[in-house]
Amino acid sequence: MENSRNKSESEKLELVNQFFNQTPFVSDMEHWGKEDYWATPIEMLATSGGDCEDFAIGKYFTLVQMGVPIKKLQITYVKAMNWNPINQAHMVLAYYQTPDAIPNILDNLIPEIKPATRRKDLTPVYSFNGDGLWLAKERGLGKNVGGSSRIKLWTDLSSRMGKETDDQHP
Repeated sequence: MENSRNKSESEKLELVNQFFNQTPFVSDMEHWGKEDYWATPIEMLATSGGDCEDFAIGKYFTLVQMGVPIKKLQITYVKAMNWNPINQAHMVLAYYQTPDAIPNILDNLIPEIKPATRRKDLTPVYSFNGDGLWLAKERGLGKNVGGSSRIKLWTDLSSRMGKETDDQHP
């Protein structure tokens, strides 16, 4: 991935989406023995598996490392309508070319990156990144409701990410 820093953002999105989507899906209960656990990208790759939020988180942090601005990326909690079980909770990564653009969706359920307008199977609930938290009013629009620190699993993940970085750079 380090060799990809000079590629266009769309090329980075494709590379990262393809890379992470090769990883097997494993539920948190099966993988970690917990109902819900947000793995760091290193944990996901080192244990060869993850669930939907692990895919979205891995893609998010990898794209940020590759130089994609945080303001263009939002991890988005959605209801997935046409999957089993119906209306299952799901997470994807949304990429906004510009602040008011229709986001492109990076998802582990399908290999193609598609605009949100072509993902009628997903209903956004809220989204977040390192800069904020938004409640979805309608597809592609949201109301800022504060910092992402309000999400406990994100705070725990961010803390573990900091420790992994410290361990790699003594």
